[in-house]
Amino acid sequence: MTAVPTIPLKTPTGSVDIPQLGFGVWQVETGDAVPAVTKALEVGYRHVDTAAAYGNEEQVGRALAQSDVDAADVFVTTKLWNDRQGFDSTLAAFDESMGKLGLETLDLYLIHWPVPKKDAFVDTWKAFQKLRDEGRVRAIGVCNFQVPHLQRLLDETGELPAINQIELHPHLVQQELRDFHVEHGIVTEDWSPLASGGDVLTDDTIAGIAKAHDVTPAQAILRWHLQLGSVVIPKSVTPSRIEENFDVFGFELTDDEVATITALDKHHRTGPDPDEFNLGA
Repeated sequence: MTAVPTIPLKTPTGSVDIPQLGFGVWQVETGDAVPAVTKALEVGYRHVDTAAAYGNEEQVGRALAQSDVDAADVFVTTKLWNDRQGFDSTLAAFDESMGKLGLETLDLYLIHWPVPKKDAFVDTWKAFQKLRDEGRVRAIGVCNFQVPHLQRLLDETGELPAINQIELHPHLVQQELRDFHVEHGIVTEDWSPLASGGDVLTDDTIAGIAKAHDVTPAQAILRWHLQLGSVVIPKSVTPSRIEENFDVFGFELTDDEVATITALDKHHRTGPDPDEFNLGA
């Protein structure tokens, strides 16, 4: 079994190790979630990323409960949806997610979006701190936060998130945000790492690098994410693709190849702009 490297997430009392390669279940239908997560665990994934908004927390919990893999050996992330932001509503939403997942303690809880119109992410973060300090969550973080959002958390609560999960792929490199993360000890986690199957997978430059290593373009891109130092969470419901996405530890890109892929940046998002996304506000 391949040992996946881990990255430490900062907490006030030490650190929590997160596997650098995880299995994402965004856009995985409820009927596909149990077999997909089961397959991922069989392949060797020990990190599963879900969210209240995905509608499949219960199925993820069922797959964990049915697996031969000890649930304590699987790092589980879920996220608070936008309409539940606020101190008391966050605490209630957390209880609901934990009931669906069937867990006593969560490894990582994330604020899904900053939702500027709602302007509740600071109070939400204070609830996250309470959950963490009570031992119900091991580490806390955010998704899709820009530098001003992160700075506001620091200014108003004195604590930055351990991790920021952002859209990141060869056409959206987010260098300025990643530099802020490095400066402040925030781990970067990459969602939509293959640009939702867009034209990065048919890019001639990436295809050439993949061919040089006798791997697929998707594998080359995932390896690029790992070598950037990010946590990365590819998603698939196809068993062969689940296996392929995990098989990224038998080769290494050169520094020049990493730089070449990074230079493909087009500042192109496949998802919403966090400064404008207010669904659920």
